[in-house]
Amino acid sequence: MLIAPSILTADFTQLGSVLDDALKAGMSWIHLDVMDGNWVVNKTITFGPAVIKSIRERIGPEVYLDCHLMITNAEETWMQYVEAGVDMVIFHIEAVDSPKTLIRAIRESGTAVGIVLNPDTSEEEVIPHLEDLDLVLVMSVVPGKGGQSFMPEVKDKVLRFKSAIDEQISKGGKSTRIMIDGGIKSHNIGLVSSWGVDISVVGSGLINSKGTISENYQKIIRELP
Repeated sequence: MLIAPSILTADFTQLGSVLDDALKAGMSWIHLDVMDGNWVVNKTITFGPAVIKSIRERIGPEVYLDCHLMITNAEETWMQYVEAGVDMVIFHIEAVDSPKTLIRAIRESGTAVGIVLNPDTSEEEVIPHLEDLDLVLVMSVVPGKGGQSFMPEVKDKVLRFKSAIDEQISKGGKSTRIMIDGGIKSHNIGLVSSWGVDISVVGSGLINSKGTISENYQKIIRELP
């Protein structure tokens, strides 16, 4: 299973060094949480295309960048993130009017596309779009709400997606990947791996004051089956 660091817990005055350390530790996928101060419940603003463009210039073309758009106007602004250098745009099913139209537009730009859903959103809202998606992101916390713990009850949702994707593959369809995000740390990384998750987003479990990114990454890797 791939580990994708989220930079939200980083000291942004040291962001370049944090990115360098993540790459030196062997990580090849960076997860970018974009919040506009409107859509998430705590009204947090994080960063936008200008910062993402700087990140791309810092890390070069080989590292994979996804942007998780927790914003109200993804349908109008997604191209800004593509132009900033992301490889994949992930948008919330709850935040757009026409998912199919947005999926088509992003794909026609040559960019990979994913859909993310909140813990209380049924997977049935996303499954009709699976064959057109490169990735589905299952949130295991409520986006933007601080101090939350990992929600193990999302297991059933992950397993439903896994079953639908396996069926899709058996019919010659796309091998859509499953990502999980929210409260993932060394003590539960093995659990989500056993569910069939392909990519885990890890924030404070990697980027914290208790150890270097490399040390924390190795601790997480040791817990994988």
